[in-house]
Amino acid sequence: MTDGIKVEHNGSVLEITIDRPTANAIDLRASRRLNEVFDEFRDDAALRVAIITGAGERFFSPGWDLKAAAAGEKSDEDWGVGGFGGLNYPRNLNKPIIAAVNGIACGGGFEIVLGTDIIVMEEHARFALPEINVGVLADAGTIKLRRRIPYHVAVEFLMTGRWMDATEAKHWGLANHVVAKGQAMAKAREIAAQLADGPPLLFPAIKQLLRHTEMVAEHAAFEVHDSLDGVQRVVRSEDLKEGTRAFAQKRKPHWSGK
Repeated sequence: MTDGIKVEHNGSVLEITIDRPTANAIDLRASRRLNEVFDEFRDDAALRVAIITGAGERFFSPGWDLKAAAAGEKSDEDWGVGGFGGLNYPRNLNKPIIAAVNGIACGGGFEIVLGTDIIVMEEHARFALPEINVGVLADAGTIKLRRRIPYHVAVEFLMTGRWMDATEAKHWGLANHVVAKGQAMAKAREIAAQLADGPPLLFPAIKQLLRHTEMVAEHAAFEVHDSLDGVQRVVRSEDLKEGTRAFAQKRKPHWSGK
């Protein structure tokens, strides 16, 4: 694990840990490895859900490893097809990803969190985009944050580089759950188990439909809905028939992913 990225399989759940002492900062090699990991997750039919977290109790990740930057890494390097940390750019990752935020997530670390679907945050964790203080544009954060929280809140956050604690993050909807210190992975695993037990075709269809209709008017969004392969797979699936049969027979469905 010389790249500092730890990967474990827990049944159909992939657990990814950024483990790079002392603060889980990410250099070029670690970013490229995260991109590889998310590609493998996307392409492995046996994997249903991913969880990403940081090692230790203080940091999820502060983002770019500034020691590596001082040694010559540049911000315009090839960080991988999904950008820094693997989750910055859209890349047809249609499986659910959960962030278990165990501490400080700032800069590129916070941008990784913004690239996930469900966020579990420990009560001592904090968010920030401090790039403004060193004259750097937090590009992925700027693009994504105003789509997650009210415009004026996002602009102040981006332009001041201030910190946001777990209570405020929950208030604005940036955290689904706030849990006690040391409990983020337990809650993330609980959610992952529920998702992994669900219909395999539905979650990709939900993510695909959300992504393709994010900035589309409601009427046009239904036309997009009809054109999406993931949606049509659900409509034509054996799982849809199985779900209705199971409901009528008052039993748990047996999903096949077909």
